[in-house]
Amino acid sequence: MSKLSDRRFRKDHFHQKAQKEGFVARAVFKLEEIDRKQPLFRPGMNVLDLGCAPGSWLQYAAKRIGAGGHMVGIDRHPIDLALPNLRVLVGDVFTVTRAELCGELDGFDLVLSDMAPDTTGIRHVDQARSEALFERALDIACENLVHGGSFVGKLFQGPDFQKLVARCRAAFAAVKIEKPKGSRQASIEQYVVARGFESP
Repeated sequence: MSKLSDRRFRKDHFHQKAQKEGFVARAVFKLEEIDRKQPLFRPGMNVLDLGCAPGSWLQYAAKRIGAGGHMVGIDRHPIDLALPNLRVLVGDVFTVTRAELCGELDGFDLVLSDMAPDTTGIRHVDQARSEALFERALDIACENLVHGGSFVGKLFQGPDFQKLVARCRAAFAAVKIEKPKGSRQASIEQYVVARGFESP
């Protein structure tokens, strides 16, 4: 059964709000809340969105950075969005190179990752897969952020949660953990918000 035909999703407040406001997914409100609490965007910045499909985070970022900014998204699945200064790569974050991501850009001011694993329902397996995705997102952020840049990544709470947060603290001036209201109550997802990248 698709999400749109599932009664639980049709009745979800954030799903209905996303439809009303023209966003392709309810996840946009997680980023909006994080940005409200810890401002991430400014006009003209370069933004990289890892696991960007279906594209609601790109839609939000486009509004915040304006026509002078640039966005790159990557996902295993193509997306159909007409946004200014957007380049989308169809590919795997585990094999993509810096040259492919940056193109003609010198780097990114903000790296976003709302990536989640294909869940199995087996908690420790899902946690391990989430940790691997987060660690890869963090590696990409550290390879592609300009000095002072920011990183936001989704991470399921698991045995390596604190170790991965510590990795962020070693590379960024300020790190906070957020669980936006848009995250379902039963979800074990958290968002690590790291700002002030201290490039080596």
